[in-house]
Amino acid sequence: MPPTTLIAGIGFVGSRLAKEIQIANHKVYGLRRSAPVDIPGVETILADLTQPETLENLPKSIDFVVYCASASGRSDEAYRAAYVEGPENLLAALERQGQAVKRVFFTSSTGVYGQTDGSWVDEQSATEPESFTGKRLLEGERVFRDGPYPATIVRLSGIYGPGRTRLIDSVRRGEAVCREGAPTYTNRIHRDDCAGVLKFLLERASTSTETVHDTYVGVDDEPVDRCVVLRWLAEQLGAPEVPVEASGEEGGRIRGSNKRLSNRRLKELGYRFRFPSFREGYGAMLRESS
Repeated sequence: MPPTTLIAGIGFVGSRLAKEIQIANHKVYGLRRSAPVDIPGVETILADLTQPETLENLPKSIDFVVYCASASGRSDEAYRAAYVEGPENLLAALERQGQAVKRVFFTSSTGVYGQTDGSWVDEQSATEPESFTGKRLLEGERVFRDGPYPATIVRLSGIYGPGRTRLIDSVRRGEAVCREGAPTYTNRIHRDDCAGVLKFLLERASTSTETVHDTYVGVDDEPVDRCVVLRWLAEQLGAPEVPVEASGEEGGRIRGSNKRLSNRRLKELGYRFRFPSFREGYGAMLRESS
C-alpha cells in the first residue's frame, strides 16, 4: 500500500512537496483553512489548526504528517497560534482518532538559534533565541518532541524561490544597500530543496531500516555575506553597483542573521541539493523571468 501523508498548512513549501510525493505514489491530503488545493491527485481538508473542532474528521490511516503551517502575522499571538496551539490541536486530534502515525515532520526555523557572531551552527548548537519568534518556534518543536509520535524537526532558513523576488526587485530598483564593516553572513534554501529535503526524509522514514534523525538544519551549501549576493544579482541584472553605506548603530547586521549554518548532517545522509548555492537558485529564477 502506498503511504498516506497529511500536509498541514499546504502553502509555498507544502504545495511543492505535495506535487513531488504525489508523483512518487503517496496518497496526499492537504490541510488548509480556505480554498481547495489545486493540485491534481491531492485531496483538500478544509480545517483550521487553531480550531480543534474542525479537526475531528481527518482521513483514516495517516502514515506521515508534515506540519508546515505559517503564522498569519509577525506577532507573538500569531506565532503562538501557528507553532504551538496548532501542533497541540493536531496531535491531540490524531491521538483521539487512534491514528498510528509513523512519524511527524515539523518545518521549524533556524530562528531558534541566537548566535549572531558569524560562528558555525549545526544541529548540536545551543538554541537560545532572544526574539519571540524563535522562542515560539522552539516551543513548537518541544510540542512535537513530547508528542505521541516520533518527530523530526527540519530547521529552514531564508526560503526563496518562484514568486519570492523581493531581493531581486530591490537590486533592480537600485534600493539595495551594502553595509560597511565585517561580513554579515546569511543563509538560504530554495523552495524546491525544502520540498526535496522533506521528500528525501519521508522516503527514508518509509523504510524502517533507514536512519532518520530528530533534527536537521535545512540550508544550502554556502553561507554567504549578504553583499556578495547583492553584488552578484546586480551583475546578472545589469543593474548599477550596489552602494556601501555606514553600518550605523547595529554594525550593519541584519536582525536574526550573521551565523553560518551547516547542512553536513543532511549531506552525510545522502541528500544532494538541486540548488547548492544562491547562484544556481537565483540564476534559475532570473532565467525563468527573462
